[in-house]
Amino acid sequence: MDMQASRSLAITQQQAWEALNDPAILKACIPGCDKLESTGENQYAVGMALKIGPVSAKFSGKIQLADLAPPASYTLSFEGQGGVAGFGKGTASVALVPTEAGCDLQYTVHAQVGGKIAQLGQRLIDGAAKSLAEDFFKRFDAAAAERFAASQPAAAEPAQTTTPAAAGPLPLWVWGVGSAVLAIAVWFFSR
Repeated sequence: MDMQASRSLAITQQQAWEALNDPAILKACIPGCDKLESTGENQYAVGMALKIGPVSAKFSGKIQLADLAPPASYTLSFEGQGGVAGFGKGTASVALVPTEAGCDLQYTVHAQVGGKIAQLGQRLIDGAAKSLAEDFFKRFDAAAAERFAASQPAAAEPAQTTTPAAAGPLPLWVWGVGSAVLAIAVWFFSR
């Protein structure tokens, strides 16, 4: 399965990068997320509970980051297991593109899924994926607006920077940008 989408954010590229580096924001924004932790350099474990149609399950997964280009883009590989409910694996390319009004978050996902949830039907799964992504973006928009309320994007602020990720060895911004992708990955896990 392939999915491609874009979402406009009312914050600058650098602000989006910073918000996506905040584990507390990400955990609060990813629907059903109950675990988000580093397991090594550019490797993470995630735990999520999710319900699609009549099937509910807890999913555990791993995400590996590659091709990091702060604050503009990255690639992530993911795999997850939900027991008898199903499994998913795939890759996603994510980019933050500066715009006059803030930035656009763009992503392309390629995934394979299987198990019980995959038997629910494409329409139900597609609807659940769109709902998860929309829920993430609503939460992320609100959290980012709150975090950057005192410093709204200024027109004179540089659109592109090469500042490294937020302090600390964990580039968790990937989870945020990846949250859109992760919401979709959760969708993949559940297919």
